[in-house]
Amino acid sequence: MKRWIAFWNILIKDFRTYYLKPPNISWGLMFPLAWTGMFFIKSGKGLESVSSILPGVIALSILFGTTSLLSVTVTFEKKNRSFERLLLAPIPLELLMLAKTSGAIVFGVGNAFVPVLMATFIVNLDHINWLVFVPAVVLISMVSTFLGLFIAVAVSEVFEAQTFSNFFRFPMIFLCGLFFPISALPVFLKPFAYILPLTYGADMLHGAIHKGNIMSFPIDLAILTAFCVVLFMVSLHNIRRRWIA
Repeated sequence: MKRWIAFWNILIKDFRTYYLKPPNISWGLMFPLAWTGMFFIKSGKGLESVSSILPGVIALSILFGTTSLLSVTVTFEKKNRSFERLLLAPIPLELLMLAKTSGAIVFGVGNAFVPVLMATFIVNLDHINWLVFVPAVVLISMVSTFLGLFIAVAVSEVFEAQTFSNFFRFPMIFLCGLFFPISALPVFLKPFAYILPLTYGADMLHGAIHKGNIMSFPIDLAILTAFCVVLFMVSLHNIRRRWIA
């Protein structure tokens, strides 16, 4: 019971300190709004374009929101040494880092529904398969958060975290099938698309929203879960090696 009390206190502390601050709330609202408006205007296809761009906008909203927040907050705490004090908490490291990342996961899930709420005023979204959509949003939030954790424990400065984050994020915009199919990519780029986790999350969203997925739901689910586990375990290994060992 004490472990879960500690888990809850860490989560609440992060929400109060970081996630509920006005800049972060505005980031969660304005970023999806800007992306939705940009692609809607650019497409020039009318209302039917909203459903086609919605999976990509949702995925980007989650990716940029979670990786930016977590990589910056953890890097900031490392710099002022509060991260090292946190590691002294009498709970397992796995539970400790889950508590540290849960706030970003919740923030990412919330980010995902901003474009959805906006789209409901434009088109009818009754056709969405929520049994696929919700797991996709949760898993994309988790894998993006764990990617942010992996980045944060690998660098020392906030600017390094942002630069390293962009090294992963910007290729995902063009290679993961967010706004155009992977089949349209040059042959030499297709292998890179399938080693990026967002490819499988975007595929799940395409399948949930307009049945445009190229793989089956169980395959996407399994691969995305594997990415989550690997990123989280590698991050824990780096933390143990640099701060605990």
